Amino acid sequence: MGAGEYVTVMPHPALRRYVRRLQGYREYSAAPLRRLQAPVGSCALILGFGGPLRLDGPAGPSSPHAFLAGMQTSAVRTEFRGDQHGIQVDLTPLGVFVLLRRPTAELTGAVPALDELDDPGLAALPQRLAEDPDWPRRFARVEAFLAGRLLAERVREPDPEVAWAWRTLVHRGGAVGIAELAAGTGWGRRHLLDRFRAQVGLAPKTAARVLRFERAAGLVVGGGPFGSPGPRQDLAAVAAECGYADQAHLSREFRALAGVTPTAYRCAFVQATPAAGS
Repeated sequence: MGAGEYVTVMPHPALRRYVRRLQGYREYSAAPLRRLQAPVGSCALILGFGGPLRLDGPAGPSSPHAFLAGMQTSAVRTEFRGDQHGIQVDLTPLGVFVLLRRPTAELTGAVPALDELDDPGLAALPQRLAEDPDWPRRFARVEAFLAGRLLAERVREPDPEVAWAWRTLVHRGGAVGIAELAAGTGWGRRHLLDRFRAQVGLAPKTAARVLRFERAAGLVVGGGPFGSPGPRQDLAAVAAECGYADQAHLSREFRALAGVTPTAYRCAFVQATPAAGS
């Protein structure tokens, strides 16, 4: 039905606090190709210069060529037909706050097109990438653009306490209580909630829920961000490892966050090939 080319690279060390990975993609499908994009602990910056990608999620339907997906708490379904070509940059929410200078909380659940963000340099980037002759030069252009934002004189840094709380949540796969985070920052719970939500886009408890789901999803399908080598068939074991009360709790979270059961999610993942928004 289709064919594709995918090239994934790790960002320059100077950017790794805020950028998880960069992936170049080129796909073609004669028939409509649909995918399920469940919530993860990052924001997808899609620098597309092929055909539009149809999105359908909490923000409603849209068909942008290039867009920024903020932190999500429910699934987004994507569909395209014909050509897809571009680079996906997986940014941490603090990366959006620092590198794209966006009010992160306003992007939660949203997927604005780049030309809606009042950022001419960012909006012009996909066309410049389309003119580059190969992936190395495209990756270099994206990294130079992001590094320029990081080195700007008036760069806005997150609160050290918020950065520590986010790193702790990521490192522990969401398995940390809010009282422990507040104690670690030296802040009260209410102040932590307000500052964290302003800079990450989600409240700490919700961010923990998404990160725990991301870890569980990685175990269910295999090869996830926590290094699982293959899919885990024992869902009860996945539930226990990720801190869910039981398998039923795990299944409820998959339905709430991905819209499908763990088994259906695994099947959908296996059937899909890597692509923009994946």
